[in-house]
Amino acid sequence: MSGWTKLRWFAGGVVAALAGLAAWSASAVQSREAPGKDPPAPAAFWRPTPATKPEDGKLRVIAFGAHPDDCELRVAGTAAKWARLGHKVKFVSVTNGDIGHWGMAGGPLAQRRTAEVKRCAEILGIESEVLDIHDGELLPTLENRRTITRLIREWKADVVLSHRPNDYHPDHRNVGVLVQDAAYMVTVPYFCPDTPYLEKNPVFLYYEDRFTKPTRFAADIVVGIDDAIEQKLAAVEALHSQFFEGGANGGPQLVPDPANAAAVAARKKEVREGFAQRFASTAKRYGLELARWYGADKAKGVKYAEAFEVCEYGRMPPPEELRKLFPFDK
Repeated sequence: MSGWTKLRWFAGGVVAALAGLAAWSASAVQSREAPGKDPPAPAAFWRPTPATKPEDGKLRVIAFGAHPDDCELRVAGTAAKWARLGHKVKFVSVTNGDIGHWGMAGGPLAQRRTAEVKRCAEILGIESEVLDIHDGELLPTLENRRTITRLIREWKADVVLSHRPNDYHPDHRNVGVLVQDAAYMVTVPYFCPDTPYLEKNPVFLYYEDRFTKPTRFAADIVVGIDDAIEQKLAAVEALHSQFFEGGANGGPQLVPDPANAAAVAARKKEVREGFAQRFASTAKRYGLELARWYGADKAKGVKYAEAFEVCEYGRMPPPEELRKLFPFDK
């Protein structure tokens, strides 16, 4: 192609572009100036239905644990105290615990552990649910985020508790991630629009743990549970597969002959005393926080406690609201 032909093609393209621009400009001016030709109205707005909370003055608390024993170990005492005051509490195990034993697994173990936490719920005066997700396989998927979001909404929660997302067990970590990811989404109308959304974001709390990286647990709330310790220890005893028999890392050496009553009693005593010491260690560790919460004199009398950290992804309650959420003198 000659240089002259190329130049003519280029000039023709420029002229066509200028002509198109001029036509668009004239059309735009005409559309602005023409009477009675407003732009089309937007589609009608539709907002999903918000959740309607009972007006009974009672708190609604939902706690998530990775396995059928986690909530019971971390918040059973406080749950019993809430329930005693008429507040509504629900424990959710996000996996079914079907590999959490040294000598059995699968469906039979999942059914056994579900029955154990149902018994714990009876002891504590609360509700309980176990999701049918395999133990050790929980992932922070979109499907699971939707499940957690729906559970929080359906319970119409004021308070939500979970593990922190830094923990030794992948299921614990992923429960923390899933609950964190739901902490804002529970208020978004078009996320899971089939389940009425919450107009007010709940207060989200973490359970106590001893992990230090990337951050340490901060005890924003410490609850004395001396008046509920017998219920909590009874719940531990009801979790027979996990503590009397040793769970995933136990073995037959832990389980005495059922015909040997003395050996059975000794094993039960060993489990009870071990967990009593564990629950007492929280009160010792957070003595200053207990004094801030109850006053120095009352704090000295607290032997057993549970501690919680406020998650900054939920509502950040002022101190006076925290007192209303944990309405316990001791």
